[in-house]
Amino acid sequence: MSVPVRARRLSQDEGQYLLRLVRRGRQESIRVRRGLMILASSSGTPVPAIARLVAADEDTVRDVIHAFNDRGLAALDPHWAGGAPRRISDDDVAFIVTTAATRPKKLALPFTRFSVRKLAAYLQGRYGHHDPKQVPARQVRIRRERLRRILAAHDITFQRTRTWKESTDADFESKLDRIEEVTTEFLGRCFAFDQFGPLSIRPCHGTCWAARNHPDRLRATYKRTHGIRYFHGCYDMSQDKLWGVLRRRKGGDHTLAALKTIRAARPDGAPIYVILDNLSANKTPTSASWADPIEAQFGPLRAFTMANSDYPNHVVLTRDLQAYLRWRNANARHPDVIAAQRRERARVRSERHQRWGRPHAQAA
Repeated sequence: MSVPVRARRLSQDEGQYLLRLVRRGRQESIRVRRGLMILASSSGTPVPAIARLVAADEDTVRDVIHAFNDRGLAALDPHWAGGAPRRISDDDVAFIVTTAATRPKKLALPFTRFSVRKLAAYLQGRYGHHDPKQVPARQVRIRRERLRRILAAHDITFQRTRTWKESTDADFESKLDRIEEVTTEFLGRCFAFDQFGPLSIRPCHGTCWAARNHPDRLRATYKRTHGIRYFHGCYDMSQDKLWGVLRRRKGGDHTLAALKTIRAARPDGAPIYVILDNLSANKTPTSASWADPIEAQFGPLRAFTMANSDYPNHVVLTRDLQAYLRWRNANARHPDVIAAQRRERARVRSERHQRWGRPHAQAA
């Protein structure tokens, strides 16, 4: 006995997308119709009822459901057969995609990126008259519009380049292991420290609620005569408390002063664990790499005190920054909630290590 055709269980993203597609109906009618078939089938509606709902043949509904089970949401876009025979093979398409993603310098071409026109000309072999190295491995006759379609179908688009860095610290991995160890076993005695800045007195762009097309206006600035400051911040990971002061510069003396405030927060004399970055002013045995937990705390600090601001001087900036810190710490998460979240993270970490067959440390 044959099994009725039914769409597989939808993921949350798939369900939300199909629901928006069906409710709004702003895209092509074919996509909306196919989305309706899939959504109805996944909820248990039989194929004959779906066929009546969308006024389609039952075999068409079954084909769409099978395509969704095989290819996911890509089944919303049908691949019609027929038409003129293909002039570009699958191997040609693969070569086009590979070439487009290759820097032209590696192909002996005297430019840093392809335009659509240059890429089409290179694929057709127009650049090899004076330098045989510029002849492509295979030649493909293709028009620019067809080239655009192929690149779009394979998610090859014009994008801005980005920079990246790698740590030159020889103890990079061991320090990350140490951070994971102390935050797992001794979270109640873990602190983080870092400098945030430079902070200058100038209008800072940001976001706020305003009437459409009537944003808040900030003055322009041409002279900045107030100098800069650095926020030396300390973060108590177990209590979710953040504090710090503004300094004119970075320096070992200011780092030492911050460490003394951390020691004062745990005056019992027992060991504490402070996570720092590798700045030359932070010459301590607990120096670590970029994975400093306080970095995540600086994002809201910038968003709610610096963005959308125009402070007249550093005194006012310091006053408002400290007022925000007092508000933040007064509205910090309850320690019981933090402990529950820590236990949940430890449970998930334990299950992950058991799945991978690796030993793990129990949370404190």
